[in-house]
Amino acid sequence: MARCSVRLTDAQWAKIEPLLPSLPRSQRGGRPWASHRAVVDGILWVLKTGARWRDLPAEYASPSTCWRRLKRWDEDGTWLRIWRAIIAELDARGRLHWETAFIDGTFAPAKKGAPTSVLPSAGKVQSAWYWSSVRVFLWESPLPRRRLRK
Repeated sequence: MARCSVRLTDAQWAKIEPLLPSLPRSQRGGRPWASHRAVVDGILWVLKTGARWRDLPAEYASPSTCWRRLKRWDEDGTWLRIWRAIIAELDARGRLHWETAFIDGTFAPAKKGAPTSVLPSAGKVQSAWYWSSVRVFLWESPLPRRRLRK
């Protein structure tokens, strides 16, 4: 597999770094934490290449460290804060056109052996993915909302 380097620029890192949680200090000492920048670069390398964590090159933080921080930052909402900050900056610059935004579901499982004459049950028509996507879109969208009549 060809090795490609994935690195954030200094300008990109300057925008992301303040949004990352501080590293906790241990009273007992121990091994120092890997830098956030090395971890973020490692996570981006895996996401960009589609490689396994164990194939992460040695120039990044260890695979287990990258995976643990990816999981921790997902659970504590760090990735959501970063995403919102980037979206807000792009919107402030006028780089987003919300009136033409849409959610695309390009992956649909193909069911084998289903009779073509059977209609899907009401429970299967709109999946949980659909409703979670709609919720996120409506939550983040700055489009004007209809006011409810009293």
